[in-house]
Amino acid sequence: MARYLSRRDIDWPLLLITMLVCAVGVLQIYSATRDTSWHDAWWKQVVYVFAGLVLMWMIMVVDYHALLRNVPIMYILSVMALAGTYIIGKQVFGSRRWIPLAGGFHLQVSEFVKLVIILLVARYLTELKKDELDLKEMLKLSGLILVPAMLVMKQPDLGTSLTYLAILIVGAFLGGLRWKYIAAIAVVTVLVLPVSYSLLKPYQKARLVSFMDPERDPQGTGYQLIQSQIAVGAGGMFGKGPLKGTQTQLRFLPVPHTDFIFSAFAEEHGFVGVIMVLSLYFVMIMRVVQNAQTAADRSGMYICMGVGALLLFHMLINVGMVVGRMPVTGIPLPFMSAGGSNLWSNFLALGLVNNVRLRRFVN
Repeated sequence: MARYLSRRDIDWPLLLITMLVCAVGVLQIYSATRDTSWHDAWWKQVVYVFAGLVLMWMIMVVDYHALLRNVPIMYILSVMALAGTYIIGKQVFGSRRWIPLAGGFHLQVSEFVKLVIILLVARYLTELKKDELDLKEMLKLSGLILVPAMLVMKQPDLGTSLTYLAILIVGAFLGGLRWKYIAAIAVVTVLVLPVSYSLLKPYQKARLVSFMDPERDPQGTGYQLIQSQIAVGAGGMFGKGPLKGTQTQLRFLPVPHTDFIFSAFAEEHGFVGVIMVLSLYFVMIMRVVQNAQTAADRSGMYICMGVGALLLFHMLINVGMVVGRMPVTGIPLPFMSAGGSNLWSNFLALGLVNNVRLRRFVN
């Protein structure tokens, strides 16, 4: 075991890129929250990063095959925790997503359930032991994932529940789902969209309307998106410089250190800065994919690709959201947005990737 946990076998380029993105995030959080009630968010983020590194190491030392064997227990505990969050969780901005902890901290259980979903998909598809996923098996796997997804939507938290479905979709493609079934699922999805819209909360419907026409309510539901687009456009080629973004520093941009941190970054660092950060994300995801290609077995491949799907989905939705190409869903930008739960779940996800990498030579 010690041989496979050698420090030289860790994916150091992946870790280095991650720490660079974290550093950019901390600096931007400091810039965005200076002289505000969130002025201490930057050093809390530093603490979260170091705690995340510890969590990453902890999950690396446990063989991922042992984690896969305990998926049923983790799944049941996850469902119970999500149900418990709805009962005893703290309500913030109309959503009951966080469980209060000692010291004024709050834990968002749904963030950590993502890891269980990744392991669940990996175990399920590996145990099929075949190259094609038929409709019956797809429906069974979908049912297992829809249970926690519906509980998260009940909080309500549409954005996080969609990340579960992103992991499912990528897993289904890798598992060999036939194209005729993909077409059938696409048709059914289109048909149920009107019903799904009627089930949304009023604020979620307002977000969709404001996404399509933010000028319809510029001082209300469209305000965030309009200010975000102004901030991104104001950055120009090289940005206005750290601590000099007008939309950010004059507080026109709401909560610029969490979901809209990319808007604040784009304003202060411009197109060049944006390309550099997006390039870091691209290399990060490619490193995850490379680890999937060198995995010792199918389960390791599914785990790495599930992590890659999760990171890619978060990045695309968040960046698309701040430039007005996606509805505002409250999905944070990995390793940059302020907050502990999402950051820790991302570090744990990278810990799973390194877990697979450390055991890639095991027969």
